[in-house]
Amino acid sequence: MALAIFFFSSKFISFKIKKVNKMQKELIKWYQQNKRDFPWRKDQDPYHIWISEIMLQQTTTEAVIPYFNRFLTTFPTITDLATASLEDVYKLWEGLGYYRRAKHIHETAKIIVHQYNGIFPNTHKEILALKGIGPYTAGAICSIAYHMPTPAIDGNVLRIISRQYLLKDNIAETKTQKHITSIVAELLMGYDASAFNQGLMDLGTTICRPLNPKCDQCPIQKTCLAYQNNQQKVLPINIKNIKHKELHYITGIITYQDQFLLFQNPPGLLENLYGFVQYECESPYRFQEEFENQYHLPLSIVSYIQDIKHVFTHRTWHMHIYHFVIDKPIKGLYTLDDIHNLPLSTAHLKVLKSFLKHMK
Repeated sequence: MALAIFFFSSKFISFKIKKVNKMQKELIKWYQQNKRDFPWRKDQDPYHIWISEIMLQQTTTEAVIPYFNRFLTTFPTITDLATASLEDVYKLWEGLGYYRRAKHIHETAKIIVHQYNGIFPNTHKEILALKGIGPYTAGAICSIAYHMPTPAIDGNVLRIISRQYLLKDNIAETKTQKHITSIVAELLMGYDASAFNQGLMDLGTTICRPLNPKCDQCPIQKTCLAYQNNQQKVLPINIKNIKHKELHYITGIITYQDQFLLFQNPPGLLENLYGFVQYECESPYRFQEEFENQYHLPLSIVSYIQDIKHVFTHRTWHMHIYHFVIDKPIKGLYTLDDIHNLPLSTAHLKVLKSFLKHMK
């Protein structure tokens, strides 16, 4: 009996290894034949890969391409980036959102210049220790730039592996993510980590999509247990428990002649970016009172402009925009030409565009 159990187990393990090997070979082959053409894939420079991976967080590849090209044209080396002003970095980042990423990039560039003589570190431990680089980004840099067998686990990978192995656990939970990371670590052993990880990224974006996956076009369909059990439209289980705030502001376009009043955000959300004055209050008249209390300057209401909604990860701003005027100059006034050179938050760029359209 024991011998029979051992024989069955050995046979099962042998089958599993063959199945896994086929999955890796098919995925790598598919990637090499179908990989998408991006500027950060032109070489294996860790600096380029790092910048692209940070930009790609919360942003589509199509939107990132022009930002990536402008960024590398302005800062061709890590030293160029480290010696630039934070305001210049923010200006190039304008429109990408999540500006803390830009701040971390700038800080990390300085660390690399001071601690590594401007040369990007080449160990997983050192890379993971850098500001703003988490496990996914570290894994991507190590595998793509240095061909280390390091998993790069993002939403695409969680979804693909969940379907491949018919994993019914919630991928939003840390324990499930750790389990999938260990699976990918095993899959990488002995294979081209760069092609495998990037193959997963491309497969998740183009074929193994969250909704309506294109299973008929999938190169690893034959090893997918979800497909075999008709569960590909059910998995992965991804239930997040996120508290989302809804905030309402009166946002003031405050002008003096041809100038606009802007302030620079303190540390925290939208740190160091410029924006219009706004208060969490119920009416433009209450805004008027708040402004006069803060700036000790009378404020006249001109008109209502528009309501705009801007969504962050954990909060939504409802901005009710009004035009106000002041009758004397104060600190913080800028012309449109000045504003063109300032790093404005995406939310307040929307506000400015709304006002300019209204005034035409």
